[in-house]
Amino acid sequence: MTWQVAVYALLGLVLAGGFAWYERSRPPARMVALVAALAALAVAGRLVLAPIPNVVATTDIVLITGYAVGGAPGFAVGALAAVVSNLWLGQGPWTPWEMAGWGLVGIGGAALAFITRRGLGRVGLAAACAIAGFAYGALLDLSVMVGYGGEQSLDRYLAISARGVPFNVAHAAGNLVFALAAGPALVRMISRYRSRFEFEWRAGPGHRGPPITTVPIAILAVAVVFGALASTAMARGSVSATRWIERVQNGDGGFPASAGGSSSAAITGWAALGLEAAGRNPLDVRSGGHSPIGFLRTNLDSVNSTGDLERTILALDGAGVAARRFGDRDLVAELRRRRSRTGSFEGQVNLTAFGILALRSAGAHASALARSAAWLRDAENRDGGWGFQPDAGSDPDSTGAALQGLAASGGGGRATRSGASYLRRVQQHGGGFALAGASTSNSQSTAWAIQGLVAAGANPAAVRKAGRSPFDYLAHRQAGDGHYRYSSSSDQTPVWVTGQTLLAVNGKAFPVAPVPRAKSGGRSGGGHASSGAVPSGSPAAINAGGAASGPGGSPAHAASAEGGGGRHGGPHPNAGGAAGERVSALPASAPIADGDASQSGGGGATAAYVAGGLAALAAALAAGFLWYRRRLP
Repeated sequence: MTWQVAVYALLGLVLAGGFAWYERSRPPARMVALVAALAALAVAGRLVLAPIPNVVATTDIVLITGYAVGGAPGFAVGALAAVVSNLWLGQGPWTPWEMAGWGLVGIGGAALAFITRRGLGRVGLAAACAIAGFAYGALLDLSVMVGYGGEQSLDRYLAISARGVPFNVAHAAGNLVFALAAGPALVRMISRYRSRFEFEWRAGPGHRGPPITTVPIAILAVAVVFGALASTAMARGSVSATRWIERVQNGDGGFPASAGGSSSAAITGWAALGLEAAGRNPLDVRSGGHSPIGFLRTNLDSVNSTGDLERTILALDGAGVAARRFGDRDLVAELRRRRSRTGSFEGQVNLTAFGILALRSAGAHASALARSAAWLRDAENRDGGWGFQPDAGSDPDSTGAALQGLAASGGGGRATRSGASYLRRVQQHGGGFALAGASTSNSQSTAWAIQGLVAAGANPAAVRKAGRSPFDYLAHRQAGDGHYRYSSSSDQTPVWVTGQTLLAVNGKAFPVAPVPRAKSGGRSGGGHASSGAVPSGSPAAINAGGAASGPGGSPAHAASAEGGGGRHGGPHPNAGGAAGERVSALPASAPIADGDASQSGGGGATAAYVAGGLAALAAALAAGFLWYRRRLP
């Protein structure tokens, strides 16, 4: 049994055990009504405060429920609050973790009541709620590590937790304030209600008691179904796009901007990065006996610009190939020599951000990149965003690149928060992001937005405009053969666009950790599914790069993909989650293989969620009706 399987098994036992405990306690009808009312209050405490990053009243309400009426009702209120509120905020693989986290908070409240004999004062109760916020955040940090796969170690967990410290502090501080203001009053109100209907069950002779009802089972099934739908939708879109990329590989091992074209080092680098994000080591992807890494080695003389170096270092690192000894060159040393005394790379925001990412990927410590990070912070505009260079107008790509560069170098503090606010303001109604100004959304800018959100430990699917998330936008851009179109009206440089988008739909931020080689060796011809999950390394994004201007080059995306004219960087949110709440790990919806990219009536992932949601709702209603009938005398 793997470490991840053991954790998920334990998670399932916690949820099943908690609901079974509640049911076996044989709650009277009035207790059931109280649990339902408190769960509704906990849901409202999450939804109403969603615009405030990671501040919710839910944790306080759940803990106080356990404190006032017991562990089983506390668990039920916490678990119900998570699954029901996510009907609005976005269901996904994180839902069971949230259910377990808040359920355990309810049990913790009951333990606190037992220890203190319900004699805790206002300050003590507020302190307990604050501690519960940190404990809940610690569990969700674990869910990030487990959900992303890869190395499962204390060091990696601590690194993930360090990125989540600002979010956990905001959560705990909000809990403290709410409990100080209303905690004792809520305890008194719930306790008075409880005292009116508390009585002891006595079973008659031969009476075995009612069986566990179907309601908690249905609720647990809802969480599992939504988690499975999220994982399945993401996997289908990823595998389809991965196979398409492998099919267009040229016989020299490289990739063209469009199928049938000449191979390019810039596009090959992007294809390699997309394959790595999907769990495929480029060394295993071969055509005519040649791999993308072999093509880059053969054509190393075309890797000259700063953007070329950054992109190639990242691609080599993801394949497990040393960039310090590639061919006859030390690409890392060459990149270091291009950094100015101010810490910037050519005075450009994107190049500087991607320089940080490449050097971090090659093993540089965050402290060695402090000057570059300080330069990025100083280049931020008053509106919270960044342009391609200091004092240039802000755009989502440069802002996303800067935010991820700051995250990779140890965090950006106020700069990160204001940059996230800028990005939320400029998201367009279809859920996507545009390159700049009043232009239309495109897949590459949207992909960088998702990567930035993932780098921040947030849930990109909960960042919505007019009800649409970035994943909804990408779902509409995926063609029937699996590749992603640049926009609703353009299908330019599809290999480049698909390579970038693969990073987003797999929930990966740069640098991507090295991908294990396939056990069966290489491949020739059409692709096959991923060979293992790959975690994000340090949080950041890399840009296309190219001969002319590299990752931070011209303000046009793909005017000349062969020359790397585009630049990209993805938005990074404040706290993540619904409309600012930090949520762990994977996207709630993602593009799938079915559907024509030109359609605008809804993606396959959206349809899957609608169908799954309606089915779950029908199951819950049927279970509730059956439960009610069984309770009738």
